[in-house]
Amino acid sequence: MRYVIVAIVSILAILAAIWKLNSARDGIAIAHERAGSTPVTIFRLASAKPGPVVVIAHGFAGTQQLMQPFALTLARNGYVAATFDFRGHGRDPEPLPGSLTDQNSSLRALLHQLGDVASFARPFGDGRLALLGHSMASDIVVRYAQAHPDIAATIAVSVFSPGATATSPRNLLIIDGALEPSFLKDEGKRIVGLAAKTPVEENVTYGNVTQGTARRLVFAGGVEHIGVLYSSDSMAAALDWMDKTFARQGSGFTDVRGGWLGLLFLGLVALAWPLSRLLPVVTGVALGYGLPWRRFWPVAVVPAVLTPLILWKIPIDFMPLLLGDYLVLHFALYGVLTAVGIVLTRAMRPKDTVGLQPISYASLAIGCVACIAYGVFAVGVPADRFVTNLAPLAVRLPLIAIMFGGTVVYCLADEWLTRGAAAARGGYAFSKLCFLASLAFAIALNPQRLFFLVIIVPAILVLFLIYGLFSAWAYRRTNHPLAGALTAATAFAWAMAVSFPIVGP
Repeated sequence: MRYVIVAIVSILAILAAIWKLNSARDGIAIAHERAGSTPVTIFRLASAKPGPVVVIAHGFAGTQQLMQPFALTLARNGYVAATFDFRGHGRDPEPLPGSLTDQNSSLRALLHQLGDVASFARPFGDGRLALLGHSMASDIVVRYAQAHPDIAATIAVSVFSPGATATSPRNLLIIDGALEPSFLKDEGKRIVGLAAKTPVEENVTYGNVTQGTARRLVFAGGVEHIGVLYSSDSMAAALDWMDKTFARQGSGFTDVRGGWLGLLFLGLVALAWPLSRLLPVVTGVALGYGLPWRRFWPVAVVPAVLTPLILWKIPIDFMPLLLGDYLVLHFALYGVLTAVGIVLTRAMRPKDTVGLQPISYASLAIGCVACIAYGVFAVGVPADRFVTNLAPLAVRLPLIAIMFGGTVVYCLADEWLTRGAAAARGGYAFSKLCFLASLAFAIALNPQRLFFLVIIVPAILVLFLIYGLFSAWAYRRTNHPLAGALTAATAFAWAMAVSFPIVGP
């Protein structure tokens, strides 16, 4: 009965969240267009005269779906919002020129693309134009607005833009998450301080909106680099800034979807628990090479230390997926070292009968397919609609396969290490903390090349939490680690291959 109750409550939560998330689009005409090869989405009130156009740009490894809260907030208040995918990101088929060591080529291409989108979107509105950009794009929108004084206002979210001055670009609002790294918040204070010439206070406007010299700094409470895109503080500040710039007043609607997204994915994760009871039993004995703590911790810790050290000086440039080449090697080498640790540790203890248990391979195949399907479709499709792009272009399919080659080695080794009758309690969570610490160590060793991995650490943590639960429930039912390992490996490979930008000449 408890499985039935959880299933019913989960389904109701999912339906309620989807209804609420979709209701944010009420009254909005949404058009999917293309500016050349660039996918552009236009949001505007269906029953109102066109207002000013706000072009909204996403950050590194982001997509236009991430910027929907800003777009819907502004559109519901009479603005025309235009989101798009930068080159190499999301559903834009064109690669991003340059690389982490040739950022000038990337900068020129992104500025040119922003200009193309602005020119394309402007006729949808009343001729007036403003910009909003997050993270990487904060510098892009600031630079573009400085070169085009007809841009009435610029909003830089999680800003880093060394070229901003006290009066250029016009009417600059800076929004930072209160939990973001201090160097980003300090950059916001520095830029606004150029106009304030006194210690900068939050939510205070310096300069004059009419003259185009206005500056303001807002810290969105309780959020970090990604959460700032869903904060009610961010939405309210952006809307207020546009209204003051263009002397308008709308409905006051703000798209605050964070709680509803949480409810949606909580429901999807919770639903997996009763559904796992439908999986077939693969073997009568719980398989795995789980070790007690005194034997377990060296096997978990040593790969975390050795992997970054081994890869530190190795030249890595074999994939068109920015940072993908390093990540696939990190996952693969980490998995190999873990497997070696398992073999060495098992050789030092009495022979067991783990490999002698009868296994139903048909049941194992069914369990694996069912778990992967739920992880990819039940979680991936809602995430693609409401959070970020997860639908791969054809050019990314080989990249998913390559990434899977690395993630599957790690996930298989980790699942076998942390599962079994004698497995250390809490060992599964400890091994994931070791992996995250290993990535942090790698970034510290090579910050110039790997700095942008900092952005995905929270995403990796979320994936560990979600697919760790899926794995635990599947394992308790099937008694075999393979279903959980393949599901997690597919999720990690898929997410990284569709998120990181594709680079080219």
